[in-house]
Amino acid sequence: MRHLLPLLASLALTSVPLTALAQQSGLKRTLVTRGDISVPNREAVVAQVELAPGATAGRHTHPGDEISYFLEGEGELLIDGEPPRKVKAGEAVIIPAGKVHDARNTGSGTTKLIGVYVVEKGQPLATPAK
Repeated sequence: MRHLLPLLASLALTSVPLTALAQQSGLKRTLVTRGDISVPNREAVVAQVELAPGATAGRHTHPGDEISYFLEGEGELLIDGEPPRKVKAGEAVIIPAGKVHDARNTGSGTTKLIGVYVVEKGQPLATPAK
């Protein structure tokens, strides 16, 4: 597993336009790689995400599923229509396409995760939600 994460990270961040979702203060997204998958009109994007203590990602959606693995830190995942979910290093979450969600770092250190997105080609990776 420890060899797989750097590979996934390098593949997803090489060319994903992350400007569609403006970087929030305290949020850093780094494209590792992106590439075609076997599902027509879909691609996989891998990104490393860092969230500073007290920072939030901002409410947003993705044009496909998000699968994220928490490497360090702790926080809260806020998905519309669901109770807040506490997350910490060693845990993973799956967020269905189109679900409005946010994440908040509730710890004293930086929260780091690897996000894998299986999204529609040609769409922004993320879109801010109202």
